[in-house]
Formats: sequence, C-alpha cells, structure tokens
Amino acid sequence: MDEALLRSLTPSVLAILVRRGADFAAAEDAVQDALVEAVRVWPADPPRDPKGWLVTVAWRRFLDATRADAARRRREDRVDEEPAPGPAAAVDDTLQLYFLCAHPSLTPSSAVALTLRAVGGLTTRQIAQAYLVPEATMAQRISRAKRTVSGVRFDQPGDVATVLRVLYLVFNEGYSGDVDLAAEAIRLTRQLAARVDHPEVAGLLALMLLHHARRAARTAPDGSLVPLAEQDRGRWDTGLIAEGVGILQAALARDRLGEFQAQAAIAALHADAPTAGETDWVQIVEWYDELARLTDSPVVRLNRAVAVGEADGPRAGLAALAELDDSAPSSPGRGEPVPRYAAVAAYLHELDGDLETAARLYAEAARKAPNLAERDHLTRQAARLNAGRHR
Repeated sequence: MDEALLRSLTPSVLAILVRRGADFAAAEDAVQDALVEAVRVWPADPPRDPKGWLVTVAWRRFLDATRADAARRRREDRVDEEPAPGPAAAVDDTLQLYFLCAHPSLTPSSAVALTLRAVGGLTTRQIAQAYLVPEATMAQRISRAKRTVSGVRFDQPGDVATVLRVLYLVFNEGYSGDVDLAAEAIRLTRQLAARVDHPEVAGLLALMLLHHARRAARTAPDGSLVPLAEQDRGRWDTGLIAEGVGILQAALARDRLGEFQAQAAIAALHADAPTAGETDWVQIVEWYDELARLTDSPVVRLNRAVAVGEADGPRAGLAALAELDDSAPSSPGRGEPVPRYAAVAAYLHELDGDLETAARLYAEAARKAPNLAERDHLTRQAARLNAGRHR
C-alpha cells in the first residue's frame, strides 16, 4: 500500500467533492471513508486509476450519508408532529448512555472520546487537551468512532473501566476547564457506586469528593487561581472530605488497589494536613510510586517530581524531573515535554533559589497554559520573580 500516494491524492479528491456540491465536513468524512476502503482493497486489487477510484468511492459514500441523513430528518419530523401520548416517567438514562457509548466495537480511548463528545458535551478541543493530543488527531478519532458505531445495535454495553475513565475526564474538565461538569460527574459516579460493588468505583467517587471539597478555595474573588499551599483551608468542605475519606478507607481495606484509589489517597493526605507545611510529603511520594507503577503515566511522574522536591529538597525534585524528560522544555530540536513540565520546572528552580531560570520557565509555561486562568496565574508568577530580581 502506497501511503504517500494516498496522502498526495487526498486534497484533490476532497476538492472535487466540494466542487460537486458536498459541504466540506461531509466531503471530509466521505474521503476518509474512501481512504479506509482503499487501505482494505488496494493491496489485493490495485486500481488502474487511483484518483478516479477514490473520487468514485468517496462520492458514493457522500450520497449514502446524505440520503441516510434526509431519511432520519423525515422520521424526526413525523415524530415531532405526533401528539404526546401522555405524561412520561422521569427516568435518567445518562449513565446508561455512558455504558452504551463504551461499546465493544470501539477501543477504550475511542469510546471515551466519543462519550465525552456525544454525552458529556465537551468540545473536541477540550477532549484533546484531556488526552494530551492535537485537536486534529482527536477530531479524526471521534469521527472514526462515530462511523464504527453507526448502525450498530447497542446490545453489548461497554465495561466499567471505560465508563470510569469517561467520568474521570468529565470531572476534570468540569473542575478545571471552561464547562462546569464536576457536579454532574459526581452524581453519575454515585449512581454507578450504588449499582456496582467495585473498589475502583469507590476510589473514583472518593477522589472526586476530596477534590470537590477544595473547590471554593481554588479561586480568589477576582477569579484568579489560588495554589493549594495558599488556599484558605477553612473554606474546604469538611463534610465532603469526611465522606471521601470514609469511602476510600473502605475501598483500600479490600486490598485491590487501583489508580483511582491511589489518587484518592494522595488527595486525602492533602486534605488531612491542617496547614501546607504539615503535609506528609514522604507518604505522598510513596503513593505516587504506587500510582506510577499502576499507570506509567508521564503526568503522574511529573507530579511525583513536585512531591519529591517537597519531601527531599528541590535538587532531588529536579533530578526526578530529569528522569521524565532529560531535555530543557525549550531546547531546539528536542522532543516536546509533557504539559505543565515547564511550570513544574519553574517551581522547583524557584525553591532552589534560581529565580532567573524560574521566571523564564514560568513565562514559557504561561504561553503553553491550557486555559486563561492558568495562563494568568503563571504570568503573574513570572512577573513576581522578575520584579523581585530587579529591586
């Protein structure tokens, strides 16, 4: 299969469909379908006219999709015209939709992305940020997932692990992003915990409650972010903390540790400290070690470097950070570090007294920040250090 040939033909095939009257989005979907078909068919039966073959298949796919969409609209119009049969029972099917989107025909990552888009209401950009991938890559993944489940009977709902991943990402977007979905994620996770007796379900619920308990203290009256160490702990919701800790303790007692329980244990240690200075960083590092063993996630190792810096000093934290990515975040020609790498490096350099490097890295982190509040916070950190250096 000549992948280079396919890539070179794609723009012209797309342009031909648009000129024939297809809107861009529909034409793009049709061309992608044709490319998938080419990958399947061409190795055994290569066409004499590859471009003509792609145009023909893509146009047929576009017509099929257009006809199907028109038929769907006619069905919907007929339903809208029918009178309501009477009062309907108030049934919340949201959690069931989460399971249905986690279909066995999809990979777990595609199922999560589709659910976040179709049920969670997140934008493709927000989902891409959660997955740490480019927006274009995520758009393609969601488009493929939609095509995969198109016309498939949803009589084989997905597994609990995929649903947990979806709920976790929805909560994170609601907690720190542009759309407030945190309370909805907690509500659905409570429903799931009532239905499924599993320690990781309990672990996720505990994690959500412990994070949500700190929400009121996370922002100042002007909307700016307040770092954990500077938060007014009197504003933390002690009821949610107590509930989260109780749920977590019961889950850990079952001795079936998973990543959500480990994350909840870290959150519980932060919640248990009367002041930031009394945080048990040594135990937090131990939990990050467990979490890294369970996930091998670069984000986990990034957070672990912060914990090591607090427990053993900034030089130790910087050494742990170097193990994650041995290049400076802005080194030309080197691999791109994980998100917030520069912010963590800045913090550890500041602790180590290297204010010039810290200020430069805070400014770099601000340019890469995923949202406005975080960008403003990092910009202020850089300005604070620069002002202090020039006094």
